[in-house]
Order: sequence, then structure tokens, then C-alpha cells
Amino acid sequence: MFAKAFRVRSNTAIKGSDRRKLRADVTAAFPALGTDQASELVPGKEELSIVKLYAHRGDAVTVYVSGGNPVLFELEKNLYPTVYTLWSYPDLLPAFTTWPLVLEKLVGGADLMLPGIVVPPAGLPQVQKGDLCAIVLVGNRAPVAIGVAAMSTSEMLTSGLKGRGFSVLHTYEDHLWRSGDKSSPPFIAPLTLDPPDVSEEKGSVQAGPALQDDMKRLTLEGKEEENGEDQQMCGEKTLPEASEDPGVRGLNPNPADSKTLQEQMDELLQQCFLHALKCRIKKTDLPLLTSTFLGSHVFSCCPEGRQLDIKKSSYKKLSKFLQQMQQEQIIQVKELSKGVESIVAVDWKHPRKGSILEGGEVRMIIINYAKKNDLVDADNKNLVHLDPILCDCILEKSEQHTVMKLPWDSLLTRCLEKLQPAYQVTFPGQEPIVKKGKICPIDITLAQRASNKKVTVVRNLEAYGLDPCTVAATLQQRCQASTTVAPAPGAKDSLQVQIQGNQVHHLGRLLLEEYQLPRKHIQGLEKAPKPGKKK
Repeated sequence: MFAKAFRVRSNTAIKGSDRRKLRADVTAAFPALGTDQASELVPGKEELSIVKLYAHRGDAVTVYVSGGNPVLFELEKNLYPTVYTLWSYPDLLPAFTTWPLVLEKLVGGADLMLPGIVVPPAGLPQVQKGDLCAIVLVGNRAPVAIGVAAMSTSEMLTSGLKGRGFSVLHTYEDHLWRSGDKSSPPFIAPLTLDPPDVSEEKGSVQAGPALQDDMKRLTLEGKEEENGEDQQMCGEKTLPEASEDPGVRGLNPNPADSKTLQEQMDELLQQCFLHALKCRIKKTDLPLLTSTFLGSHVFSCCPEGRQLDIKKSSYKKLSKFLQQMQQEQIIQVKELSKGVESIVAVDWKHPRKGSILEGGEVRMIIINYAKKNDLVDADNKNLVHLDPILCDCILEKSEQHTVMKLPWDSLLTRCLEKLQPAYQVTFPGQEPIVKKGKICPIDITLAQRASNKKVTVVRNLEAYGLDPCTVAATLQQRCQASTTVAPAPGAKDSLQVQIQGNQVHHLGRLLLEEYQLPRKHIQGLEKAPKPGKKK
């Protein structure tokens, strides 16, 4: 359901009465949850928001977000837990086990077929058709997907584990998961159970070596289709190893590191905050609810393999951290409605929001990143595998499930194209001036005026620190010709210099020899008059 991007219709804070109703609905939908656990899932005071969205197929879905993570979603008046919730309550639903190779197919939108089910020694859980189930991987009880059983357990066994087993609704690494903090599944050790008496479960099917070997060649049916074409999958992904404490996952616990875990979490929080402001937020998004900013933007900027937990930082609360950022004059926060804060202004030019990188530096960063994360193809060193971070950075939405690797030159070109171009101009005795966009060359043209007289027109002098009036006065003396300075047509706050006659030769010598401007930044020098032939 969430294999492709969804469209958010609204995002609002939940009311007290709706909060109580939701807690009651959770208790009714999941009897295995005790009262205390239901209160943890639907807290009484912490921020809880309701996000209404449309899935890519048009289904209207309501998502409940707590602490920046989607914890529940409602479809056709039925409540479903997300993988974030199941990681805290792994025994909430009956769980079926599959192989890691199958996960990438599920993420791409496939349903789980029965040949992909691993039958444990204790046998399959007893479920009925339509029951909600969790899907876990071999060796880890942390659920990676949820789905609805397409048949009962007895029917699965009678079929010889053939056919469609589960209609998958939500998976780890799908777009609903991406709307949270993008944390990886924790490691939850499998339960050790005694195998049942064979006489009691004659119909059970064991996963022998032959079946396990077939997993590598397993083809799943039920891929979502769009415009009549099967949706392809994007790359092979494996579950990164996780720390037993998810709050410090990805932080460096090495005693030799001089920074404490709290200081590392502070740095991670500030890194994600600045990245979100620089790359995810636009002026048109303001004012922006602080809860939306955290859940939809800050958490999504957390590097893979790390988990952002504000409670483990020195700030403890989002409001306290944003107050500090406001004191540093990076943002401005106001309470536009009672109890609800919003970011109303951002200093887009604040020095903490990043520095200028040259093309060579960008290339070196990408190359080092690919090598550090073992993304270079082992068989063809000219190809680079795209991990989730590179996919999000450089691929279009239509390519997310089809492009698995790129050549080096294509990868570097795409990365550079995604960056905001800028240029730096350095004048003698002055600090360098950096401006966004591409610098326009000095433009020299010839034009016809009254009585068929030619004039030389030069524009864009200001971009190179040249005063049009000074240039005009210099050329008037050198060329012994009249000059005028006037506003350049179609250019805001820009002047053009006009010199009588074809003076491209004099102008070229002035710009190249005296001002020492690079020739590549001057266009029109070829229009200088050709030397006359001797008779």
C-alpha cells in the first residue's frame, strides 16, 4: 500500500476526546495489549498528530504519529500497527517467518507467497483467513511487514504451502516507514520452543534444504502494476546490525572517543536540523508546525544506521532545542494557536547552514562515500550500487524501483546537477563574494543605429566588479569615441555601456590585459574588425 509515495491531505494535532477514543479503539482492536501498554502507545500528554493521506491507489488512510513516528494507521475503519509499534510490541500479532531475500520484494509492493514461508519446528501460528499478521525474518523476531492472511493455517498446510499467503499492507523501508525516523529493526532473539509431537501435527511441512535452496530462485507474484507494466525493484538491501539500545544506535560507544553519547546525539540532532532547513524546507512551507517539521523533515534527514532520539540529547525536548536555535537567530518560532508552535521564519543565509563546495570537492565526497560503504560493484569497478541515501538524493520517483546501479560518471553528474550552483568573485583587497546561480559572461554585441552607424554594446560588467561608468570613461579616451551608459533592457539593476563604432578590439584588450578577466567569461570577442588587406 505504501510502496509508492502518498499524498498528505492534512496534518493536525489530536484533540483530547479523540485521544481517549483512539486509546479505546486500540484496546478493542488488540486485546493482547494491556491498559498500560495502550497508554504508552497512545500517550496522554505527549504530542500526537493525525495525518490524513491518500495512498498512490487512491485509498484514504488516517495515520497516527507519535514522537515523530507513525504508530498506527486506519483503513476502512480498521486499525493497523506500523513496524515502529511492532518493534516495541513484537508479540502483538501472530508472526510468520520468511527469508531476508524476500524482504526486498515485499518492499517493492509484492504480496507474500506461501513458498516463501519458513515453517519453524513449533509449526505455523494458528490464524484464520483475514487475520492480521506480522512478518519477520529468519533469526530476528522484529517484524519487517504486516499483512492480512489470505487463508487459514489449515488451508495453507493443505495447499502444500503454495499460492498467495498474505496481502502485505506495510513494510520496513516503504514510504510510511520513511515518514518516521527511518530507524532499522532492532534485534529480538527468536523464542526457543520445544517442537510439537509429530503425531499431533501430521499436516505440518518442514522447510528442508531443498526448499531453502529454492529461496534464492524464488519469484513472488502479486507485484503492483502501473500502466500495465510490472513494478521493478530497486537494489538488494540488507538489514544493518542494530545496537541493543535503539536510542544510541549508530553512535560511537568507543571509550577512546572524547565525546559522550549525549554530545554525539546533540551533534546528530543539529546535523539533521540544519540538513532539513537547507534541503527540505522552502519559504512557501512557512509557517510550519514544529511537530510536522520534526516528523516529516528532521527525522528523514537522519543518516542510515543511526537513530535520532531527542530525549537522549542534552535538550530532552524539541521545544527546548528550537528555543536554542531561535537564540542563535537561525529560526523564529511563534505560538500561532494555543499550545501549538510553528516555525514562522528562517535565516536562509545563516553561516551555520553550510559552506560552498567546489566541483572537485563534491566528487571526492561521493567517491569516498561509495568506497567507505562498499558500494563499488565487485565485478565491474566502473559501476556503483545505489543505497537508500543515494536513491533519495539523485533518482527521480519513476526510477526508485528500476535503477539499482550507475556508472561513476553518471553518478557524479547527477549529484552535481542536484546541487545549487554558485560562483565566487574575488576582487583585490576584498573578501570573496559568493552568489547563487551561474555567473553570466560579459556580453559584447554590435548593433546598428541611425544612419547605418555601428555601435558596440557591453553588458554584465557589474558581475565582475567593474563599474560601467568607469569602463565607459576609459573607452571614451582610448577609442576617441562617444560613450553612453543606460539601463540594460530586461535586466534588473544592471547597466550597459554603448560605444560609437566597432570597438571590440579595444574593449577586449581592456578586459583581458588590464582587468585580467578569463577569456572564457567574455563572449563576443570574435566580432572585432578584421585587419584591412594591403592593396
